[in-house]
Amino acid sequence: TVDWSASISSVVQDLKPSGIRQFFDIVATRKDCISLGVGEPDFVTPQVVIDHSIQALRDGYTHYTGNAGLLSLRREIARYLEKEYGLSYNAEKEILITVGVSQGVDLAFRAILNAGDGVLYPEPCYVSYDPMIRLAAGVPQRVLATAENDFSLKAQNIRDALEPNSKALFLNYPSNPTGASIGKDELLNIAKLADEKNLIVISDEIYGELSYEEKHIPFPTLPGMKERTLLLGGFSKAFAMTGWRIGYACGDENLIRAMTKIHQYSMLCAPTLAQIAAETALRYALSDRDKMRDEYRLRRDLIVKGFNDMGLKCFMPQGAFYVFPDIRSTGKTSMDFAKDLLEAQNVAVVPGTAFGASGEGFIRCSYATARKEIEAALTKIAAFVKA
Repeated sequence: TVDWSASISSVVQDLKPSGIRQFFDIVATRKDCISLGVGEPDFVTPQVVIDHSIQALRDGYTHYTGNAGLLSLRREIARYLEKEYGLSYNAEKEILITVGVSQGVDLAFRAILNAGDGVLYPEPCYVSYDPMIRLAAGVPQRVLATAENDFSLKAQNIRDALEPNSKALFLNYPSNPTGASIGKDELLNIAKLADEKNLIVISDEIYGELSYEEKHIPFPTLPGMKERTLLLGGFSKAFAMTGWRIGYACGDENLIRAMTKIHQYSMLCAPTLAQIAAETALRYALSDRDKMRDEYRLRRDLIVKGFNDMGLKCFMPQGAFYVFPDIRSTGKTSMDFAKDLLEAQNVAVVPGTAFGASGEGFIRCSYATARKEIEAALTKIAAFVKA
């Protein structure tokens, strides 16, 4: 018989399970738990998107599309990016439809990395970046985005983390888990460094539409950066379409061609129905997007004030739908705080260490849940902290 435990790839064996999912396996066993955990909108996909998608099924749209995705969707994305940000992409050659942004990240790493190539990425960060670099035979090179800078990535921190084998810089702003974004001046500094060191830039901007005080600045809009940047975006967060699993990648046609080559052998194409839904969202659901963003802003203000009032310092995130309060004053580790809070008050938050070692001393809370639930959770957390 096969010894499966010894037959699994050593790279896969060394990967750690997602800290988020590990914790929420515990949460799933609890009744009436208030969860500020999983980063998923509580809104249902806009009704116009659902209606068009149901009709598309009835009309027989149940077959494959081309590998790169529906040309009509790619053209709609090109129009959207032009109108929103002044970005110009060739829909036929420079845009690929992916199965969520996560597949776009995976395809990008596999397309550009040779064994031993380094990828600089910010930490704290979404749980999959480090593993996906490793799965593509790359070397993860973390760049700390510190609490002292409100978790906003700085060019100097990137410069300090550079290694001779650094080939690419991975960005994510607004950030999961902190909600931090990057101001224009610092973006220009990062762009200058990327040009100086000839770094490929992969920019995950899935939360770009969920920017509150200032309009989001896509990295490829910076001088000289479109030529060296792969822009990743999608529909999960701003359009409440997580389960549809639909995203896009925009960049140089040579890179898009390479990513499409991998995509056609591993995925073939993104789901046809999800592509139709995405096209509908861009055409008819922008007002729904804006209403959801306005509601998130109100929730953000509520939860930030709540944490600061109970004595847990919490900076004001510029985007996404997460806060990253500082729990070091309690004397507990992030994991102990999360576990003890769950046990004492039946409220679920994510330990900061799920997003890298630099997340120790913090917890992530999602405010993609109703204000009534947020208020109830804050009352329980305050009682826990006081006790």
